[in-house]
Amino acid sequence: MPGRDPKERLIVALDVESLPRAERLVDRLHGVVGAWKIGAQLFTACGPAAVELLQKRGGAVFLDLKFHDIPATVAGAVREAARLEVFMLTVHASGGSPMLKAAAEAAREAAREFNVARPLCLAVTVLTSLDRALLQRELGVALSVEGHVLHLSQLARAAGLDGSVCSPQEIRAVRNALGREWAIVTPGVRPAGSGADDQIRVATPEAAIRAGADYLVVGRPITEAPDPRAAASAILSMLALA
Repeated sequence: MPGRDPKERLIVALDVESLPRAERLVDRLHGVVGAWKIGAQLFTACGPAAVELLQKRGGAVFLDLKFHDIPATVAGAVREAARLEVFMLTVHASGGSPMLKAAAEAAREAAREFNVARPLCLAVTVLTSLDRALLQRELGVALSVEGHVLHLSQLARAAGLDGSVCSPQEIRAVRNALGREWAIVTPGVRPAGSGADDQIRVATPEAAIRAGADYLVVGRPITEAPDPRAAASAILSMLALA
């Protein structure tokens, strides 16, 4: 788990379309931010070069590709992510226990094979863009959002994963049920006064930390701010007081 230094707990989401734009943001935030999220957009555009860029600048990389496929395919993807020496990666909890177990085992085996640190494997539970109505009406889930997040988190722990990704609204329930050793990564974090954009279940950085989150993922409130460095520094100041 991260230490108490806010810099260790803030992950900036580089959801941008090109390596040059990512590099400009990294340069502007150098010395303020220590961890970065690479998601589907940047990885599709640039591939492993994006990971290599951040690592050369001394940043820890959270590879958020939300693997969701048959167990063998996910295991292969996790193996390659471990080879890249990312410190965290994601798989979809809804892929089921066999897939989750394959991911956890692949991370362990790849760490030994490549002599690298084992990446934390996180289970994505319910996307922050979903609410109870969408979950029930379109996905056929009878549980509440919190109930489903908790169910998927428990499934992931039983399969050998290290933590889960959930919105600020579910942090406390997951923390109470799974304890301090379970990693909780929280997107949907918005400073007071920021728009929610396309996310529904959101909260402020300080509220998320107080609820028990280990890591906060923040994208547009920093990357699209007039002064990204000032925006990140302001969030870090909030975390220091939480």
